[in-house]
Amino acid sequence: MDRPTLILRATLMALLIGSATLPARVAAQDAPRTFTISPGYRFTEKSGEALYNATCAGCHMPDGKGAQGAGHYPALAGNPAVEAAPYVILNVLHGRKGMPSFDDEMNDDQVAAVVNYTRTHFGNRFTGSVTPSQVRSLR
Repeated sequence: MDRPTLILRATLMALLIGSATLPARVAAQDAPRTFTISPGYRFTEKSGEALYNATCAGCHMPDGKGAQGAGHYPALAGNPAVEAAPYVILNVLHGRKGMPSFDDEMNDDQVAAVVNYTRTHFGNRFTGSVTPSQVRSLR
């Protein structure tokens, strides 16, 4: 599938579930941050599970069920938006609302690994693995 088709599919999926009205980069720029990552920091974890635990579990919870309280952290478990791999890649790379971007902190292999982990765990069984080249094309 070509890049414009992937982006269109991800955008349509996001709109269908009512979770996106702006491109991820615009939303990331306009939204307040709940925390920041030190400039120049690079994650060293390589596996999707280790990256999820280091970067995602604090907000989306170790079981992927999300949380509510001081903020709203959407569930990744059983979330149909996670099926659209480009949507997940864009959120990891560029952030969304209070979620920080990880484009400078993770390389293409790491982003692919954490996206694949999220799409195949927590009750999610979406097919089609994300490749580092797909990540690179969406940076």
